[in-house]
Amino acid sequence: MTMHLRQKVIAESRTWIGTPFHHGADLKGVGVDCGFLILRVFADLGVVEPFRPAPYTPDWHLHRDEERYLDALLARSVEAETPQPGDVALFRVGRCYSHGGIVTRPAPLTIVHASCPARIVLEEDVGSNAEMADPRRAVRFFDVIGRAAA
Repeated sequence: MTMHLRQKVIAESRTWIGTPFHHGADLKGVGVDCGFLILRVFADLGVVEPFRPAPYTPDWHLHRDEERYLDALLARSVEAETPQPGDVALFRVGRCYSHGGIVTRPAPLTIVHASCPARIVLEEDVGSNAEMADPRRAVRFFDVIGRAAA
């Protein structure tokens, strides 16, 4: 059952590919940011209850130490040592963890994410993205499906 749900999460995340990046938006084909992409995939599949994060500025992660993204994810998942397909990868950008994507393949680590620099949702091998592949960039993994099943 869990593996089937993981495949559904990956399939649903891929339906967002090509959606333009737009801060604070969550409309497939129209605009989405990385946080709302993750939220919509898991909420639309009924894995988590839908919620609206408090309004946030596009540069919140550069000026605050508050782990808003991480805290929201920790409330709905369990941290994983090793990523599995359908998990969430969360990257430290700026002063806190502020960019995430859905793992489609653990090795090489590949995610579907709403990329601000690319201005679109895409599926990308993290190793091919210089910013995310930087060995100084911290990345953590979270299992939303395992938390929901528990």
